[in-house]
Amino acid sequence: MMEEWKEVKLGELLKIKYGKDHKKLDEGNVPLMGTGGLMRYVNDYLYDEESILIPRKGTLSSLFFMDKPFWTVDTMFWSKVNKKLVNPKYLYFYLKTINLASYNVGSTIPSLTTNLLNNLKITIYQSKETQRKIASILSAYDDLIENNLKRIKLLEEQAQLTYEEWFVRFKFPGHETVKFDEETGLPEGWEKVKLVECANLIMGQSPKSEFYNNEEKGLPFHQGVKDYGFRFPTNSSWSTQGNRIAKENSILFSVRAPVGRLNVALEEIIIGRGLAAINHKKGWNSLLLYQLQNIFYEDNLMGGGAIYNSVTKKDVQDIEIISATKDIHIKYNDFSSNVDKQIKNLTKQNLHLKEARDILLPRLMSGMIDVEKLDVGSLKYEVNDSLGMVAEETSDFKK
Repeated sequence: MMEEWKEVKLGELLKIKYGKDHKKLDEGNVPLMGTGGLMRYVNDYLYDEESILIPRKGTLSSLFFMDKPFWTVDTMFWSKVNKKLVNPKYLYFYLKTINLASYNVGSTIPSLTTNLLNNLKITIYQSKETQRKIASILSAYDDLIENNLKRIKLLEEQAQLTYEEWFVRFKFPGHETVKFDEETGLPEGWEKVKLVECANLIMGQSPKSEFYNNEEKGLPFHQGVKDYGFRFPTNSSWSTQGNRIAKENSILFSVRAPVGRLNVALEEIIIGRGLAAINHKKGWNSLLLYQLQNIFYEDNLMGGGAIYNSVTKKDVQDIEIISATKDIHIKYNDFSSNVDKQIKNLTKQNLHLKEARDILLPRLMSGMIDVEKLDVGSLKYEVNDSLGMVAEETSDFKK
């Protein structure tokens, strides 16, 4: 082995800890992480130092790095990195080059164990300065991604607060001249209606497992919330057959535990029996999304079952929502759909940034690029208002 490299067991570089479900309802500023990424924000944390999050069950390629307080669900491991031995961010990027799915020990659900991970042998650069350089180069991409995520959170909050102002506190445009119905407590012309009156519903149905694959053949397949993200699910499974289709921008509603969790289809997908796809009959999906978010502010507010919570098609159809006047609906949907378009564009920008970073990653880790001679400052980044974050690579990266 060359002197600049050394082989170690992963357990020598970090201590692996178990995540756990978060049951408190209050929202805060601490990210709650799952295998699909950011799920929501909470008020307390499991750990507040640099940590590598490693999947325990589910999507085994879902690695995340945290350098601020965080919480992880029980399908994720988190870790305490020995900073005397390795640069935490360098180790995180190194682990992203490993196909952890090939170490799966689960019989039905893909799984990893602490024993397996602790004994995993890896070969890393000995030089802490080289580790730092590599981490710095790749972190630049992550910084851009993180900035986009912050913008997404602010946009989401803007739409939610506006919804509450209009539809909960009734401070909508023109409210000063509107009278209220004494019986319903709603503005005149408003009423409560069942979801089925304003939306179309498709209940998922799982194709036979023989049609599943991880080679991106067919359409992305989502059985339930396993790969849910903050707004959009992450694809980890595909199916070549399936007739229950959620179209792009369909609202994804979880009908099996946890009931009521929401995401939005980023593209056309096949949905399994754990999900339903909901679309507003007049195309006002942005309005409907924030209506449902306001109702389902926590999991399992409806449903029952002997083993786990679940709901039927009729249960979902009978969900009551507030129906305002057409003018207010159009105004809010115009506003929120513009917000949602920005969120979608930022999400797609992040996907492109991740793709560019992941192409560069193995070249840096393998030594294909001479890191010692590389001027980290030569990689310049600038913000382009129309395209989002753009990375400009120098000739050193194009060899």
